[in-house]
Amino acid sequence: MTVKTYKGFNAKVTLYDDRVEIKRGLTARIGGTEDCVVALTDLVQPLSKSPTPLLNGYVFLATDSDPAHLKYWADAPKTKIGGQRQAILFTWFQRSAQADFLAALLEAWGSVRPPN
Repeated sequence: MTVKTYKGFNAKVTLYDDRVEIKRGLTARIGGTEDCVVALTDLVQPLSKSPTPLLNGYVFLATDSDPAHLKYWADAPKTKIGGQRQAILFTWFQRSAQADFLAALLEAWGSVRPPN
C-alpha cells in the first residue's frame, strides 16, 4: 500500500491506493469545513487551478453522490470551491505540493477507474 501525504493551506491530504483522506486544520474546522474521505472509485473528476502570487489554487475532488458536487456547478464562481469539504487549497508557496498531489492523484485514480 502506497501512502503519500501533502500539506495544503487548509488541510493535510493523505493519498492511499483506494482513497483520499482530508484532515482539516483548526481554523478550517472552526470555519465549518469538515474532514472527509473520498474513495477513488467515487471520484468523477479532480478539478484544479494553480495558485498565483495573489490567489490560492485548489484541487477539488468532484463526486456524483455528494451534494457539494451539485453545489459546485450551481454556485457563483467566487463561492464554488472555498467552503467545499472535498477541496484542498494551496498557496503560491505550496504550488509544488499541489502539482505533486495532483500527479499522484491522477495516477492512483487511473489505476482504480474501470476502462471505458
